[in-house]
Amino acid sequence: MIPLSFGFPAILFGLLALPVIWWLLRLTPPRPREEIFPPLRILARIVRQEETPRKSPWWLTLLRLVMAALVIMALAEPVLNPREATPTQGAALALVVDNGWASAPDWDRRVATAGRLIADAADKPILLAFTAERANAEIGPFDATEAQRRLAAAAPRPVPPDRPAIFARVSEAMRSMPNTTVAFLSDGLAAEGDEEAFAALLSGNAAGLVWAEPDRLSAIGVRDSRNLTDGFSFTAIRPQTDTAARQVVAAAFDDRGRRIAETTLAFEAGESETEGVFAIPFELRNDFAWLDIAGEDHAAATRLLDENARRRRVGLISQAEAGSGSAQPLLSPLYYIRRAIEPFSDLIEPASADLAEAIPQILEQKPAMIVLADVGTLPQGAREKLIEWLEDGGTLVRFAGPRLAAAGNDEELLPVRLRLGERAMGGALSWTEPQAVSEFPPAGPFADLPSPAEVTVSRQVLAEPTADIVERTWAALADGTPLVTGAPRGDGTLVLFHIAPEATWSSLPISGSFVEMLRRLTQLSSNQGRIDAANAGNAPALPPYRMVAADGTLTAPGPDARPLATGTPAPVTLENPPGFYGSEEGMVVHNLLAPDAVLAPLARPQTGLPVTRATYAFDEAVDMKGPLLAAALLLMALDTLAMLWMGGAFSRRRRQPGQPRAAAGAAVVLLAGGIALAAFAAPALAQDDAAQDTTVDDEKAIAAISTTRIAYVLTGDAAVDSLSRSGLQGLSRFLADKTALEPGAPAGIDIERDELAFYPLIYWPVDAEAPMPSEAALARVDAYMRNGGTVLFDTRDRYAPGLDGAASPSTQRLRDMLANINVPPLEPIPADHVLTKTFFIMPEFPGRYAGGPLWVEASLDAENVENRPVRTGDGVTPIMITANDFAGAWAIDSSGNPLLPTVPADPMQRAYAFRAGVNIMMYVLTGNYKSDQVHVPILLERLGQ
Repeated sequence: MIPLSFGFPAILFGLLALPVIWWLLRLTPPRPREEIFPPLRILARIVRQEETPRKSPWWLTLLRLVMAALVIMALAEPVLNPREATPTQGAALALVVDNGWASAPDWDRRVATAGRLIADAADKPILLAFTAERANAEIGPFDATEAQRRLAAAAPRPVPPDRPAIFARVSEAMRSMPNTTVAFLSDGLAAEGDEEAFAALLSGNAAGLVWAEPDRLSAIGVRDSRNLTDGFSFTAIRPQTDTAARQVVAAAFDDRGRRIAETTLAFEAGESETEGVFAIPFELRNDFAWLDIAGEDHAAATRLLDENARRRRVGLISQAEAGSGSAQPLLSPLYYIRRAIEPFSDLIEPASADLAEAIPQILEQKPAMIVLADVGTLPQGAREKLIEWLEDGGTLVRFAGPRLAAAGNDEELLPVRLRLGERAMGGALSWTEPQAVSEFPPAGPFADLPSPAEVTVSRQVLAEPTADIVERTWAALADGTPLVTGAPRGDGTLVLFHIAPEATWSSLPISGSFVEMLRRLTQLSSNQGRIDAANAGNAPALPPYRMVAADGTLTAPGPDARPLATGTPAPVTLENPPGFYGSEEGMVVHNLLAPDAVLAPLARPQTGLPVTRATYAFDEAVDMKGPLLAAALLLMALDTLAMLWMGGAFSRRRRQPGQPRAAAGAAVVLLAGGIALAAFAAPALAQDDAAQDTTVDDEKAIAAISTTRIAYVLTGDAAVDSLSRSGLQGLSRFLADKTALEPGAPAGIDIERDELAFYPLIYWPVDAEAPMPSEAALARVDAYMRNGGTVLFDTRDRYAPGLDGAASPSTQRLRDMLANINVPPLEPIPADHVLTKTFFIMPEFPGRYAGGPLWVEASLDAENVENRPVRTGDGVTPIMITANDFAGAWAIDSSGNPLLPTVPADPMQRAYAFRAGVNIMMYVLTGNYKSDQVHVPILLERLGQ
C-alpha cells in the first residue's frame, strides 16, 4: 500500500463531480476543422454551412477528466510517505545529541531526525546541547529558527561524548523550564558515568523522554597494535551486540599516505574482538604510520603508530665493560655489538658496573631488548626483575664468554642447557679445525639472510643434546653444533649466541652478517614503553601536528587543539583529540581507543517518565501538490494542441526539401484516385501510353516526386558513375546555398528500366566504352524529351579530338544515339538566350574544360534579332550538348573540396561552372519566364497603370 495522506481530504469529494464534467464535455465538442481549396474561388461565394460534430472524441473527454481529477487532488494537498509528529508533552524541549566519534557514519540522519524534533516543537523554547562539545557551550533556550541554525552548524567530533558534564548543564538549565520533554539522540555506545548522568538529566522538571538510538551498532575500531617477531599484530573490536559473522579489510599506510599492506579480519559469530596480522617483512612494518579499517568512516577505525612501533630501545650490559678500559676498545665485549646496532636503535647503558644496580637501571627505562655480553651468574633480585621483564614481552640476547661458560645452567635465562666449559678448535692441542657457519635453518628468524660462508668459529659453548635442540637452533656450524639458539619465555624471546661478542672466538663479530643478525633481532623485539618525541621526562608539551578527524581521515589541527603534555597518559578530549603530536623531527601518537577498550551498548535508563522511541531516518515526506498541478498543466497543454489539430491549424503541409520557395516553381496539386501527385511546370508527369514500358505503383511515384532530384544515367563504368554522382551532389549543395531550391540526393537511373518522368533534368555522361542503348530505351528517352523533360549530354571530350580531325569516340557514340531520336535543330547557345540570364548573367558555360559551346534547341525566326526573345516562346529545350565535363567541375568530396582540377587551372572557372549549373537547373524548372519580362510595359499600358 502506498503511504499517502491529504492536508484537506474533504476536497476529494470534488471527484464526485467528474460525471457532471464528463456530460458537459460531451456537449461541448471542439470547433469543426476548416478545409480551404484555393483554386476553386467560386466556392468562396457559396454560403457555407458549418457542420458541428455530435460529440467530442472519447480520448479528449478522458484527457479532460484526468486533468480535472488532478486539480482536485492537488487542492487536497496530498503528501507521499507522511510522517507522524513526535509527541512533546511538555511546555519546552531539551534536545541532547551525541556527536562523538561513533555518530560520524550516519551524522546526516541524526541531523534530519533532530530537525524534525525541532520542527515538531513549534513555538516551544528549545534547549540544544551536544555531548562532545565543551561543557560551557551555549545551550539556549532558543527558538525553532535559531535551534535549526545551530543544528546545521554542528558536526561530529573525533572524541568520546562527555555525557556527565553536558547532562548536568542541561539539568541546570531545565530548573527554570518546568514540564520539559527531554529528547536524547544517542550513538548507542555506553560511556563512563552514564548511569549518574541520566539520573541527573531525567530528574526534576522532565515531563517525558524521547529516546533515539541506531537500529544497529556495527562500528569496528582498533584498540591495540604490536610489532611481533613474525608480523605486525593488532586487535580490532566491535560492539558486543553485533554478533553476526563478518569480514573486513584492514590496511596499513606509511607517513606519505601510501597503502603498503592490507589484511583481512574475520569476526566469528558472537565474537566482539579479533586479532589481525600483517605478515610482511619487518622492513615494511617499520614504515607503518597508521592502520585503518576499510569502510569504517569514524575515528576509532584509525590507529596511529609512532616510533614506539618502529625504533627500539636497547640496553647493553657487560661485567667486563668497566674493567676493559678505553686503552683496548677492540677487546671490549660490547664494542662490536654497539657498532652493529647503534645506527637503528637507541642504546642505553647503566651508570654502574654492579649487576645488582645495572639491571634495574636498564629496566627502569623500559627497553625493547637487553644484550648481556658474557654475563655469568646474576644477583637474585636483579635476576627476578629481568625474568619478569622478559616474560612481559622483552627480548633478551646473551653472548657466551668465559664467565658464562663457567657459570651453572640457568634454565629460565638460557634457551638450552649448556655443557660446562668451552670448546676450542684449531689450537695446538686440538684435533679439529675451525668450523664454518652452515645455511640458516628455514624455521628461524635468519632464514632469509645469506649464509656467512667467510665466517669461521674457533671457540664456542656447547649445548646439551635434547629432543628440542633442532627446533631451538637458529644458526649452526658446519658440524651441526648450535651457533645461535632461541626460545620463547612468556610473551618475550630469549636468544643465546654460543660465542663471545669479540673477535677472539670467531670472525662473526667483524662480518656484515653479525650486523644483519642483530638488526633482525632488534626489529623483532617489542617496545615496552613510550618513546617520547623530545626526550621523555623533561620534554615540554608537544604541539599538535596532524589530527584524526571524526570520519577517520588525517587533517590539520583545529582551533580547539592544544599541546599534549608528555610523561603522564592524557585522556582524549577536544583539547587533545587523537592525532600526532610533535613535529617532523619526532612525534608521539594520541589514539582514541585505549588498549583495554570495549564497545558496550548503551542501555536505556529506567525511568517512570513516558518514553517515546524514535529512529534515525531522513524525512521522506513528499508534497505532491506541485507535481499534480504540473501534470494538470501538461495535460492542459496537450488539450490545447489537440484542439488546434482538430481545428485544422496544423493541416498545411510543410515544404519538403527539394520544393522551390519561389512561386514560379510551385507545384499544382492534382487529386487522382485520392493520391496527391506534384507536377512541376517544366517536366510532364504523363508520357504517351505507347512509350510506357513499365508500371509504376502509386507509392513509388509519391516517393519519387516528394522532392526535386537531378538524375544521371548509369553507364556501367564505376568511375564515371561515381564522378557523376559527386558532381550532381556538388551542384545540389550549391543550389541549396544560392537559390530557393533544396534538391534531394542525385538519382542514378537505368534508362532501360527506370521511370524517367520523375526527374526534370537528366545528366548523361557519354562514354564510348558503355554499351549502346537499345532502341526501346532510346524511344523512352525520346518520349521523355517530347513531354517536357531535358537531357544534358556531356561528351567530356573538349580536348580529345579524333584522328585527322574526325570526331572523338564519345562524340561519335552520341551521334549514333541521336540518330534514333527525334532531335530538333540545334545551335550553340546565343548570347541573348534565356539560359544566359535565368539566374546569373552567363556569357559562356564552362565546365572542367572551357571554350566548348553549349548546344541547345535552335530558336524560331533566329534571324529576327529584335523580336527574338518574344518569338522563342515558353518552351524549354529538350536537349543540351556540351563537351566541357560539367560533372568533373561540380564534383566534390565529403568535406566539400573539389575532386578534379579545372583545365586551365583557374579558380574562377569552377565558380562559373557552378553558376552554369544553377542557370541550367532554374531554366529547366521555371521555363522562359525571364523572356516574358519584355511584355511588362505593354501589359501595364493596357491595364492603364
